[in-house]
Amino acid sequence: MSDWYPPSRPRPVEGGLRARSRRGEIGQRWWSARFLEGLDSLAVGGRLARGKRYARAGQVMELRIDAGGATALVQGSRPRPYRVRIGVAAFGKADWAKVEAALADDAWHTAKLLNGDMPPDIEEVFAGAGLALFPNGAADLAMDCSCPDWEVPCKHVAATLYLLAEAFDEDPFAVLLLRGRSRDELLGNLQARRSGTTSKTLGPAAPPLSDLLDTFYAAPPPPHGPRATPIAVDSLLDQTPRDGITVRGRPVVDLLRPLYRRLGDGPKQP
Repeated sequence: MSDWYPPSRPRPVEGGLRARSRRGEIGQRWWSARFLEGLDSLAVGGRLARGKRYARAGQVMELRIDAGGATALVQGSRPRPYRVRIGVAAFGKADWAKVEAALADDAWHTAKLLNGDMPPDIEEVFAGAGLALFPNGAADLAMDCSCPDWEVPCKHVAATLYLLAEAFDEDPFAVLLLRGRSRDELLGNLQARRSGTTSKTLGPAAPPLSDLLDTFYAAPPPPHGPRATPIAVDSLLDQTPRDGITVRGRPVVDLLRPLYRRLGDGPKQP
């Protein structure tokens, strides 16, 4: 679907995730803006502007952030919401060990992270380990959507990216989760290194409380993240073209769906 197609009006959504920013840029913290850097330069016509309107109108119904990517349901003009996935490479254990060692060597880095803040030079720490914390452009992101628009990113993907940026505003650890480290695991490993133990052998070891008095009570509670939503076992069939193979006049997708659901239920217990 190209920009010269007649514009369609999305179906309204009750209780959708709305961007807090009502005008101008989305993403108020430096790490959120850094994540979106380069997106506005993509030659995708008005898709980014429409994606921003979708984000502000609450068309994103659900958003889930996990290691290696984010998934979303975005309501468009059709009855069935579109499934969006944005993938980014998660770092392995060896890479994270290098990053954690560098962060733990500087008490200021550990204090900033314990306080729920992103150290301004954290990109340099990752670069020292030969890694890039933020994607350097669309080429570093795997973006797909079940909508018929063949351009990437479509407005549904763009809306998801903008909502991701606002999620990063609220919780900087969501950026690190995309790369494979949860808040609890990262802070536990840093505290273990600072106290001279390793989480691999002893588990996350906390330093004495006297060493944390400056930040212990100031540390904010973990923010409420997007709700995890189960993915239906037959969701893959939703991305299969409806005008594909038929059997005796019925789409093969309709014939396969009961089988997929039965397999998803698992074996019956005696």
